[in-house]
Amino acid sequence: MAVYKETVKLTSHGGTPSFFNVTPQVREAIANSGIKNGIVTIISPHTTCSVFFEEYVHDVTEDGTEFLQIDLNKALSGIFPDQTEMPPEGPYMYPGEAHFVDVESWPNAADYLPGGDRRALLNADAHLKSTLIGSSATLEVDDGKLGVGSTGYVYFVDFDRAKGRARKCKIIVIGE
Repeated sequence: MAVYKETVKLTSHGGTPSFFNVTPQVREAIANSGIKNGIVTIISPHTTCSVFFEEYVHDVTEDGTEFLQIDLNKALSGIFPDQTEMPPEGPYMYPGEAHFVDVESWPNAADYLPGGDRRALLNADAHLKSTLIGSSATLEVDDGKLGVGSTGYVYFVDFDRAKGRARKCKIIVIGE
C-alpha cells in the first residue's frame, strides 16, 4: 500500500464565506500519486473550514459563487446566524473572556486582533458551521482517477468572515 500527500494553498477573501472548487487539484494529486485503486481524503486542518462533496453548479452570482453554495450558506445561517455581537449579547457565548486574554498573550496577537479589536474574533458561527459540515471528505480512486460521477466536485470552504487569510487543503491518496 502506498500513501501520497499534497497540500493546496488557498487564500480566503473574508466578508463572506470563501468557497473553492478543489476538484482539479484532487484529480492532479491522484495522477501524481501513481495510485490506481484506493481512496483519496481531502482535509481541512482549520477549525472554521470544511470540505464537502457536491454537484457542480453552472449558475453563479456576479462574484462567481455557485447557486448551491449560496443556498448552503443561507441554510447554515438559518441555523447559525452570523455572529455580530460581543458575548454575552446575541446567541453565542464564544469567545469568552479567557479566550480573549489568551489570544492577547500570543506573540502574534496583532494578527488576530488588529488594533486590539476583540470583535475580530467574532466567528462562533464559522466554527459551528464547520463542525456541522465536517473537515474532510473521502472518495474512491478507481483506475487512477477520481471515482465520482461527471457532476461530482470537491469543495473547500472557509466560513470565517473576519478577514482574508492563508489556508491549506491537504490531499492524501492511499492505495495500490
